[in-house]
Amino acid sequence: MTRILFVCTGNICRSPTAEGVARHFIETSGLGGRVEVDSAGTHGYHVGEAPDPRTQKAAKQRGYDLSALRARKLELRDFQEFDLLLAMDRGHLDIMQRKCPEVYQPRLGLFMAFAGEGRLADEVPDPYYGGPRGFDVVLDMCEDAVRGLLDSVSSRV
Repeated sequence: MTRILFVCTGNICRSPTAEGVARHFIETSGLGGRVEVDSAGTHGYHVGEAPDPRTQKAAKQRGYDLSALRARKLELRDFQEFDLLLAMDRGHLDIMQRKCPEVYQPRLGLFMAFAGEGRLADEVPDPYYGGPRGFDVVLDMCEDAVRGLLDSVSSRV
């Protein structure tokens, strides 16, 4: 079993989107039981809350249901329990690197490193303070990077 954790700031926009897209792709590609995903935030601003309503709406329009997800904060045990901990941007990665025990540092990385050659950017932008288009951009990026991630992981599991 390969365990992957997606990490953003509050765990209500970017990382739950990545988790929801990954869950869908895992189910439809036959990787269930071999790959497990979760998401967390570097900060505990929204612990216990569902993803932002705009995030859920954009995801639902593409067939992803995020309604059961709940925000949680990144914990020390996550570094031990997950095989890959993927940050949505460099700020998250920096926080993760500071908190992570040295032995688990190789498990950390940027989510968009798995995106295809035509990737839009190296970091997933925060759509929270923008308009609806930002949530669609996040979905585009998550779909691209999740495909690459699962291709990479499926060759190892």
